[in-house]
Amino acid sequence: MKVAVMGAGAVGCYYGAMLARAGHEVMLIGRPSHVEAVRANGLRLETKTFDEQVKLGASTQADAVRGADLVLFCVKSTDTESAAAEIGPHLSPGTLVLTLQNGVDNDERVRSMLPSSEVAAAVVYVATEMAGPGHVKHHGRGELVIAPSRSSEQVAQQLAAAGVPTQISGNVRGSLWAKLVLNCAYNALSAITQLPYGEVVKGHGVADVIGDVVAECLAVAKAEGVEIPGDTDAAVRGIAETMPTQYSSTAQDLSRGKPSEIEHLNGYVVRRGEALGVPTPANRVLLVLVKLLEGTPQKAGT
Repeated sequence: MKVAVMGAGAVGCYYGAMLARAGHEVMLIGRPSHVEAVRANGLRLETKTFDEQVKLGASTQADAVRGADLVLFCVKSTDTESAAAEIGPHLSPGTLVLTLQNGVDNDERVRSMLPSSEVAAAVVYVATEMAGPGHVKHHGRGELVIAPSRSSEQVAQQLAAAGVPTQISGNVRGSLWAKLVLNCAYNALSAITQLPYGEVVKGHGVADVIGDVVAECLAVAKAEGVEIPGDTDAAVRGIAETMPTQYSSTAQDLSRGKPSEIEHLNGYVVRRGEALGVPTPANRVLLVLVKLLEGTPQKAGT
């Protein structure tokens, strides 16, 4: 496949590099400092089992999606509409745009901007971070759950062959909500404390707070008519167990003084709760605290 990664952050770089290692032609689209590093030396993919410089293309321009069979759409949820509009004029007929983003409505938002394109949602379960320009560090997991579409079966096979466990699900909306619950439970707490998941859960009273947040999310999902698959409580516990050293993406944003996606995580639950008449006080507190901290670099111990 010819693959373009729109929004070459930690998630996009990981999946792009895995596909490139398997022989696919991959183009990363990202910030200048990152692009320059990748052009000079390739992308360093550091995992627990290997550490390699992966050769792939890199560009700062949205028109680099031209000719791609698959676009991994990995921009921040705050940039969904603007990024979709940028790539729209350059997409080929038949290109699959796969949304690998936090939140539950990005595929719908992309589809509204690209009505003639094939768009499918993906649920991402991976712990990664950018350790520097041209350097992505993988902490754990990596599986994808994607929605059915004309190209989903073929893309899923290629991803699986590249070492990315991938399944197709008719209930991706429920799986997106399942991921949203995990993000709401951990992202803000990791961001506010600047602690990784394994340390966050050791705090006195944290389990009760997480329990309150999760209960609110499930109540909103039920009011929405969303069926969340699996054992939610086990999934919530499993995050700290399987990714103890991982800082949330929200924590990484705050540590760099960048805006976060909190409005599309706890903020989304709060807004849908208001619309549906479901109280969400715990989610509201976490939303407000993160918004207060946005724009001010936070360093643990300072």
